[in-house]
Amino acid sequence: MADKILIIDDEKLAVDMLGKLLAKRGFEVYKADSGQDGLRKAYHHQPDLVLLDVVLPDMDGWEICRRLRELSDMPIIFVSARKDKNDIIKGLEIGADDYVTKPFDDDELVERIKARLRRSPRTSLSEELVFNQGDFRINFMNREVWIHSNLKHLTPKEFNLLAVLVRNAGRVVTRTELVTEAWGDEYSDAIDSLKLYIHYLRQKLETNPQQPKYILTSRGVGYRFIKR
Repeated sequence: MADKILIIDDEKLAVDMLGKLLAKRGFEVYKADSGQDGLRKAYHHQPDLVLLDVVLPDMDGWEICRRLRELSDMPIIFVSARKDKNDIIKGLEIGADDYVTKPFDDDELVERIKARLRRSPRTSLSEELVFNQGDFRINFMNREVWIHSNLKHLTPKEFNLLAVLVRNAGRVVTRTELVTEAWGDEYSDAIDSLKLYIHYLRQKLETNPQQPKYILTSRGVGYRFIKR
């Protein structure tokens, strides 16, 4: 069975050429020309690896990478014309497995793809996770949270925090890890704001925010989402 590669890039000519290259090398190729289209196709086709550009019309590649990382550990390789060292470092810090600059050597890119596929276990994207016998549902595609069948309205920053906690359900996530994974490395100095946002989340999600059952504090370390 051929490995499935999803290309998320809005440069049609470049994508068509890359798609033909990968198809000739035996891969099954899917294409998306925007972030939202890429996320939809990731859920639908369950690719084995994603090739992702940084600059896209609706959201940047950084945000797409973060959202994909909320759901899966599948390999993500940035393929971008942005060659600045800081961009490369940022891409790797937010969860990408590799960063290739354009123009690239065809054979080198294919070998990088094969190497990542060899090292990575096959994982599937979960569009929705359910806890507490269905009383808690989080839908990553729609970015919705339902508690006892009631839709809870979260801000983007609140949802991103919750997504990281849910993806690591049962494990304590340190404050620094939580902030950087949810909001990006540029927010690494925003740890002081984290307690306030956790308070907001508990007010919206917990039956009794003073005695939370979903988001617990690990004193001096961070926070943990409880599986039920």
